[in-house]
Amino acid sequence: MTRDYKETVRDVYAAAALEADAGLCCVDGAVWTLPGLSAPPRMLEMNYGCGSTVHPSDLAGEGPILYVGVGGGLEALQFAYFRRRPGGVIAVDPVAEMREAARANLEEAARRNPWFREEFVRIVEGTADALPMEDERVGIVAQNCLFNVFNAADLARSIGEVHRVLARGGLFSTSDPVTTEPLPEALAANATLRARCISGCIPYDAYLAALHAGGFSRLVVRARRPYRLLLPAEFPALERPVLLESLEVLARKAGETSGVPEVFTGRHAIYRGREGSGRANGASFPAGTPVPVSDRMARALEERGDFLVTESTYHTRAEGCC
Repeated sequence: MTRDYKETVRDVYAAAALEADAGLCCVDGAVWTLPGLSAPPRMLEMNYGCGSTVHPSDLAGEGPILYVGVGGGLEALQFAYFRRRPGGVIAVDPVAEMREAARANLEEAARRNPWFREEFVRIVEGTADALPMEDERVGIVAQNCLFNVFNAADLARSIGEVHRVLARGGLFSTSDPVTTEPLPEALAANATLRARCISGCIPYDAYLAALHAGGFSRLVVRARRPYRLLLPAEFPALERPVLLESLEVLARKAGETSGVPEVFTGRHAIYRGREGSGRANGASFPAGTPVPVSDRMARALEERGDFLVTESTYHTRAEGCC
């Protein structure tokens, strides 16, 4: 690339702030609808995401939520719905045009929603790889369809920054497109396609490995579904069609990072032995009752004849016991 790819990313998103770009991201299905929440039409047009990072089950407590990459402000508004206090949501974005567009959208949201006040969302200048936040200050960090634009080094720095600002036990809610196979270098080098959430996508296993390398050892895969099919006719660098998938993951900041991540993909273990319950890895499994387990534990229990182990659904509500 003749210029830093992040300059191209900034230009693409500055343009998308001034005029809504319907092809920038392919949102799957309708956005969340919440009682008493009315999103301005322009905010919906600027929903540059590939899934959702807003899950009510994450949002107990009163601490601020840090949102990285404000976009049109939709998910910041949705998070504010659950906080409803000044500074309850802190949204970070490096693009001045996007920050101004989000502020205008939130002003309109305040006119449409009696419960919402603009000061509920504080928009600040900053980048994902150098977050303007002190260590261990927030309980929840979220980002939607931003981290996929980074190269490997910047992705590692950005995940490290998320881990740094999260309090112990804090949650990272992340959604990005991933690819079902590595993309050719000629495609990955295209800065414009990287900015448009295509050429920066990495495989599913590499994405989880990056989260683990950044300090997250418990990963819950909430959704994994088709996002876009890349065709050689549109992308000549491809030899064959490549499917992109929309991935939603919840990562928890625990203590020491283990050598092997515990990844929960919807697998369950069911004890079918003669006793009232079975035991494995210090956990109890009541007879006949499905218990969510990590992929690692599922593989271990498949070797035992007293357990039935189900396949991955890639749709998980919470961490399992082990």
